[in-house]
Amino acid sequence: MELSVYKIDGTVAKTVTLPEEIFGITPNDHAIYLDVKQYLANQRQGTAKTKDRSEVAYSTKKLIRQKGSGGARHGSLKANIYVGGGRVFGPQPRDYRKKLNKKLKQLARFSALSYKAQENAIVMVEPFAMEAPKTKEFLQILANIKAGTRKVLFVLPENSSNIYLSSRNLPEVKVITVDEINTYAIMNANSMVLVDGVQDILASRIRR
Repeated sequence: MELSVYKIDGTVAKTVTLPEEIFGITPNDHAIYLDVKQYLANQRQGTAKTKDRSEVAYSTKKLIRQKGSGGARHGSLKANIYVGGGRVFGPQPRDYRKKLNKKLKQLARFSALSYKAQENAIVMVEPFAMEAPKTKEFLQILANIKAGTRKVLFVLPENSSNIYLSSRNLPEVKVITVDEINTYAIMNANSMVLVDGVQDILASRIRR
């Protein structure tokens, strides 16, 4: 697949051919599902906690006599049927993290990238540097290369603090490095901007 590489002023600098083994495979939907499920599960803190009847701070004094009242037997206000009592089978702290094989995660990422290529949702831009964090200047670059304005994933070959800071207060733009790229971020974006060189780094990391 051939793509034009834009300069930051919007003119075409050259064309590049994206690796077919990354951007041209037959997408595997189940691999994408598993990888996204793992990513979202790994974001969970797992700290939800409720108190059971052994942890509620109430008196253990018996409320009524065992027999003869004509009602049910009750031994404590800690019972779950009372307001403020302990909860039965409530959530407890747990680890939601899941494990996936590296080859499966790679297949999922390449499947997501192939979907974006099929949708013509990938824009290539020449490597550039910003002398200082300027949000207005960064927005102008996005407008020049026609990257869109909603859910834009901007992928850099390496970290650039000025580019990151320029985009930090833009809720519809996410800037990451190629090391941080993941299936969820790709599928959640409407369009992707790849700085020239990202495709070569991805190709060098293919697991055979």
